[in-house]
Amino acid sequence: MSSTVDKVKSIADPVAQENGFELVDIEYVKEGKNWFLRLFIDKATGIDLDDCALFSEKVSEKLDSETPDPIPHAYYLEVSSPGAEKPLKTEEALTSAIGDYVHFSLYEPLAGEKVYEGTLKDVNSNEAVLDVKDKTRIKTVIIPRKNIAKARLAIKF
Repeated sequence: MSSTVDKVKSIADPVAQENGFELVDIEYVKEGKNWFLRLFIDKATGIDLDDCALFSEKVSEKLDSETPDPIPHAYYLEVSSPGAEKPLKTEEALTSAIGDYVHFSLYEPLAGEKVYEGTLKDVNSNEAVLDVKDKTRIKTVIIPRKNIAKARLAIKF
């Protein structure tokens, strides 16, 4: 994680908690000649436009009041919901996804596959257990946690 993202997280996370939101993810990227700071928030009942506007205003005030400025050049601040395919970046997020349909991208192939989608049955510090559809049957796959590059919720088709 970049130091800019770390600084923004330390500022935005308390603002999120004070307002009943979960700060799900932060992106700080250059697209063309412009920089974008994207904050993704969520809450149990879902996020609407008013939530995004409120959080944007409050976090913008906090960022502007910091000395030294954590982002000293021009950028666009965007606040949104993480969407239906919310990333699962924390231990708490993974644990709360037990029973949900998830997508895992792996660093190294497991049984010849680098991507798995299925129902998360269990997770601990060493492994994640998925029930994956294999043609007409369901098989259980145990994935070492250290091999999981990215995890997110998935939409089952």
